[in-house]
This record gives sequence, C-alpha cells and structure tokens, in this order.
Amino acid sequence: MVNDANIKSSPNSNIENNSIEPLNVNKTIKTLEFKGLLWTCALREICLTALWLPLGALVLCYVTASIFQADDIHETHCRVYNVVPSISAITGISPQRYIWRICIAYHLGPRLLIGSLYYNYHKQRTSHITDEKARLLATKLGDACYWLNLLELFALTGVTYVSNRENYFIHEKIFIVFMAAALLHMLCRARVGCISSDTVEPVRTNKLVWILFYVAIAATIGLIIFFLRHRLLCRPLAFTWFSVCEYILATTNMAFHAIVVRDLPLHQIQVVCPTYHKTH
Repeated sequence: MVNDANIKSSPNSNIENNSIEPLNVNKTIKTLEFKGLLWTCALREICLTALWLPLGALVLCYVTASIFQADDIHETHCRVYNVVPSISAITGISPQRYIWRICIAYHLGPRLLIGSLYYNYHKQRTSHITDEKARLLATKLGDACYWLNLLELFALTGVTYVSNRENYFIHEKIFIVFMAAALLHMLCRARVGCISSDTVEPVRTNKLVWILFYVAIAATIGLIIFFLRHRLLCRPLAFTWFSVCEYILATTNMAFHAIVVRDLPLHQIQVVCPTYHKTH
C-alpha cells in the first residue's frame, strides 16, 4: 500500500513542478525607461504650417464663396456696386466660417510659441547691450512685444469666432483692437531689433520688419479712408478698395509672423526626457 501511494503521488509532484516553472518565467517583466530624445521637429516646419493654415483657408473661403455665394458676400451697407468682398464677408457665411475657425484654432498654438521664442530671443540680445539706458529701453520693448502678441491673438480669436453677421458691433470693435495691436507689435519689434546696432548685431530680419510695417501702415490708412467713403458717402467701389487694403494688411501680418524662419532657421523643437545621475 505504501508503494502504491508513492507511485501515485509521483506524477502529481511532476505536474506541480511543471506548473511552477512557467510562473517563474512570467515574473520576469522588462521595465522600459523612455529616456533621451522622443520627438523632434524643425521650427521652420511648424512656423510655415502656422502660416499656410490661415492663408490656405482664406484662399479656399474666397474661391468657394465667390463661386457659390456671390450675392451674399458682395452685399454692402449702402448696396452699391462691389467687386472684392471683405475677409469678414467670406469668413462669416456658412460653411466657410467653420473652415476658417478650424484653421485659426490650429494657428493659435504655434503663434503662442513664436511669441515666446521672440521674447527670449530679444532678451538674449538685450543682455549684450552695454549702455544702461539702451538696455532698459530694449527690455521694455521686448516685454511690449510679448504682451502685444497676446493681445493680438485674443483679438484674432474674437474677430474669428464673433462674425460680422452674428454681432457686427462687437466684431467691428474687436477688429479695431486687432489692427492696433498688430501695428504696435510690428513697430516695437522693428525698434527693439535695431537698438545699439553699433555694439550688438541687429536682428537679421529687422529691415524686412520695417518694410512690412510701412506697408501695413499704408494699407491701414487706405482701409480707413475707403471705409469712411463707403459708410458716409456710399461711393461705388469704395468697399472694394477697402477689401483690397484689408487683404494687404492680412498678408503683411502673416508674413510678419512667418519671418521667424529666417531669424531661427536651424532651430528645432524636441521632446527629451532628461536623465539625472544621483551622486552619493
């Protein structure tokens, strides 16, 4: 009887031993540490994408609205002859308004990044200015550029999501804030980029910024004149020239924010997990 019990128990012991072995294998789990560089993208690609989003949306809205909804976009306050619709007209109708709003939503993120980059860029250049008064002025202008960029972005968001067809009064006031912030932003960046140019190298695109600023000023003056001629005198084609000036102003603004690719042509944005070495 004892021998039979030993014989019967031996297969069970083998089964138990076989079942234990896989458990030991499963307990060895590889721990992964995602360190080092995980993602990289050229700053040039991000900035150019941020530029092409509103520009491409603007062209698409203009073409589709001119083909399928010409009567809606050419209607004016005085009901006079008009050829070129305004940006508010082509982005305030459906479905173009949704295309415009989606593209602007994706445009805002890189614009915030560009504003922060230029803030640190001017801050680094200002640190090399030896003259105390010039350094203080450059610091104030650099701060002004940063906050004017934020104000411009908030105004762009407001003028995008509050169309002239939904609330013309609010839309008009936000558009005025956008124009003022954009022009002052151009002026401050053009000025801060050439302070103490005899001791510190000017910003590479400083001359281009001045050119864009003068073009934007001329377009703004024309925009105001033709708007008043349209609103007060109801002149034919006055709103057309207003719209042309508006497109020039929008184009110069896009170019102004895209020239970061010339100031920082080789920079990249990276996602890196830093490794810390403990010292005992």
